[in-house]
Amino acid sequence: MGIKNNKYLKPFRNIFVLILVVFAVWMIFFDANSFLIHYELNSDINELENEKEYYQNEINKDKKAIKELSTEEGVEKLARETYYMKRENEEIYIIEYQDSLVKTKHDE
Repeated sequence: MGIKNNKYLKPFRNIFVLILVVFAVWMIFFDANSFLIHYELNSDINELENEKEYYQNEINKDKKAIKELSTEEGVEKLARETYYMKRENEEIYIIEYQDSLVKTKHDE
């Protein structure tokens, strides 16, 4: 059984089929616009779109926070909750629950 009689290589004796196969391999792997490069670029596009959506959500959160802080009540709420500020003649008591406390090395 020689190469000429091999049934798998028989289609490759036709010059058009051979050229088509070489062209397909070239376009898939070696060309500047190859399938592999397109796949990488599409995955990069998807990543960037996900990042864009994340940052759009962050922008919306920040706009909401800015809107809350533009009022006097919002600023007072932030000052009281975050920085424990108080008005004159006012006492503040901070209540911490046992399960919310974190042990440090000094406590042990």
